Amino acid sequence: MNSESAANRLMDKRRSGVILHPTSLPGPGRVGRIGPEAVRFLDWMQAAGFSLWQLLPLNPPQEDGSPYACISAFAGDIRLIDPDRLVADGWLADGGARMPLGQVLSDARRGLESASGDAWDEFRAFCTEQASWLEDFALFVVIKRLQGNRPWWTWPEPLRSREPARLEQLRAEAKEALEGVRFSQFVFFRQWHGLRAEANARDILILGDMPIFVAHDSADVWAHPEYFDLDPQGQPVTVAGVPPDYFSETGQRWGNPHYRWDRMAADGFRWWLQRIGWALEGLDGLRIDHFRGFEAFWSIPASEPTAIAGSWQPGPGAALFEALLQHFGELPLLAEDLGVITPEVTALREEFALPGMKILQFAFDGSPDNPYLPKHHEERGVVYTGTHDNDTTLGWFESLPEASRTFVLESLGVNAEEDMPWALIEAAFASPARLAVIPMQDAMALGGDARMNTPGTAQGNWSWRFDWKDLPPQRTAELRRMNEKAGRVVVRGDAAQEAPVTD
Repeated sequence: MNSESAANRLMDKRRSGVILHPTSLPGPGRVGRIGPEAVRFLDWMQAAGFSLWQLLPLNPPQEDGSPYACISAFAGDIRLIDPDRLVADGWLADGGARMPLGQVLSDARRGLESASGDAWDEFRAFCTEQASWLEDFALFVVIKRLQGNRPWWTWPEPLRSREPARLEQLRAEAKEALEGVRFSQFVFFRQWHGLRAEANARDILILGDMPIFVAHDSADVWAHPEYFDLDPQGQPVTVAGVPPDYFSETGQRWGNPHYRWDRMAADGFRWWLQRIGWALEGLDGLRIDHFRGFEAFWSIPASEPTAIAGSWQPGPGAALFEALLQHFGELPLLAEDLGVITPEVTALREEFALPGMKILQFAFDGSPDNPYLPKHHEERGVVYTGTHDNDTTLGWFESLPEASRTFVLESLGVNAEEDMPWALIEAAFASPARLAVIPMQDAMALGGDARMNTPGTAQGNWSWRFDWKDLPPQRTAELRRMNEKAGRVVVRGDAAQEAPVTD
């Protein structure tokens, strides 16, 4: 397969985008919601010339709030639900949206039962169509509540091992609670699909994010232990991570259980087809985190406290992507290929025409061979000033030694430190890469205190939210001019404003 043969809607036009997780939207509540503020954000993107909204995973996180360690690879994060939408739907009384979310959803479900229209049939159809993951997720959530939120491998044996008679008994005993979980997921995805339609009506694509691994304490591992490298007690035999490198003498031990790729291949990668297929029901494309793990993964014995004793093991390679391509006919995927990438990983990505990533903050080490320099960018690729795992561009720049700051400015052809972050944003927009993406923090020229995540730390992450008052009125027009200059404004009904693409 040559690199142009696999269709990928993410590469159809020269675009620019913004990284913003919905939890960072402004508004009431502890996290942002997929309501009016999300629609206002889409309007702002369109006015500023952006046509791609990149998210972090939309799945329900565990207690630390990380969207990369969730209790399900299929379910949605119900914290994002807009209660006011339920009032507008006629399922909730005026004033009901101000109650705690659990009460809101409980009252809305009772309201739905008595409401006119087709919504009740829509709910029942959702439960039937998504039963392959929804039923296990509902059981997992309800049992976890009953077990004091303890991890599934500590549950009583009949529940831990999914004894059919015990689960059937639970379905009868907890019928109301299970129905509540199903309804909350119905509401989330109904609202999310509505927001995605709003985006597409503005010619904005939504790019989601999918971690390659899933959390040990998740509905996925509990429901399908045969797909994971577990012992009879449900404990991992091997876990994921990365080997020692320049940044860490002991490597990184993430702790996610590894897949049994042989077992997944035996049934045609059915679980992966379901996972990606359901995600693409509500998204225009997916970024696959830690893509290199599909070619080879770092396997660490679970008994080891660090990643040092791990070893490289072969991943599914082309067999998985052949199955995906045959099933979907298109691979609207982006490969996160940062870090130490071997020729074999690059070959796998290129075989299926998957765009890779370039981060401009990594480009200025003084080496002319640095792959992140714009002159090395591929047209079929994505360039970022930084991602959710990097400092903001202004925070990164201000943390550099004076000599390094001078070198960055000279490399970008500007003289004043006041030109940052705009000089780096303009470099991203001018790149030959079809997609250029910036974090919302960079669009707002915010410093390091607005950083979303610092890898390797457990505190202070995932909580950043923006405020419209911190976005200067002229900024929208400035960003649009930058997008127009780089030929990245998608024109409705047109291919795009094309700019010359150089090697």
